[in-house]
Amino acid sequence: MNRRSRISFGPGAASLILVVVILSMSVLGILALMNARNDSKLSARSVQVVQAGYALNVEAEQQLAKLDAIAAHYAEIAEDDEAYALAVRTYLPADMELADRVIRWSLTDGYRMLDCAVALNPLGEAERFSWVNHRLTAITEEEWN
Repeated sequence: MNRRSRISFGPGAASLILVVVILSMSVLGILALMNARNDSKLSARSVQVVQAGYALNVEAEQQLAKLDAIAAHYAEIAEDDEAYALAVRTYLPADMELADRVIRWSLTDGYRMLDCAVALNPLGEAERFSWVNHRLTAITEEEWN
């Protein structure tokens, strides 16, 4: 009365296991491919964001170079510090303003804004300007809606 039951797998069971393994590996491969594609898109978007930030920075430096050319010209012909500051104030580019010897301007590309401010150093100093503020801010979704 010793009965032993024998379970035997036929050739169909091995085929079924093989199909399940192949399907599992295919799904994992597709998921890995989708993840790589999404990582590539995110990297490309990150490059665009960084390039846009640097473009604003380059524009700010070009504005500062124009401002420095104005200051250099009037530093040579100004008699005193007050005349120098008045001349720089008079010939500032239209998008800049001078208050308390601090020149401010803003640049934007629609998605980011770069606020810049430099202090006008006294006449005769080696550097005509000192950075006071150079802040890049992004416009968030709350501001878009």
